[in-house]
Amino acid sequence: MAFSLKKKSKEPISEINVTPFVDVMLVLLIVFMVTAPLLTVGVQVDLPESSADSLPEEQEPLTLTINSKGEIFIQEAKVDYDNVIAKILAVSKNRTDTRIYVRGDKTINYGRVLEVMGMLSGSGFTKVALISEPYKER
Repeated sequence: MAFSLKKKSKEPISEINVTPFVDVMLVLLIVFMVTAPLLTVGVQVDLPESSADSLPEEQEPLTLTINSKGEIFIQEAKVDYDNVIAKILAVSKNRTDTRIYVRGDKTINYGRVLEVMGMLSGSGFTKVALISEPYKER
């Protein structure tokens, strides 16, 4: 016969099988090695507001709007181009770290919007963002 009829003792195995643990760790290592570079490379974008609840900010952001005629509004008050910086400084209490959202009509010249944004950043405002509508599939 090819097998033995002697009783074998059934003692518990006291060694830990680490092969499954090593397999899982290697898979996790590969996943993190692939995803880590993707997390560090990105474009800084201020996303438009959504209907979801957001964390409360210390200050409400200012909204600067340029309509299709090229007229500039701070919140809802019309402002002359030459007085934009003075009005924003007055509203923000001379704080240049105030968040400013720029809303430009899509029919207006892109250069006009950039001119206003350049004027804001040239005056020391560091948190200037563009507002846009979310993409709608047609």
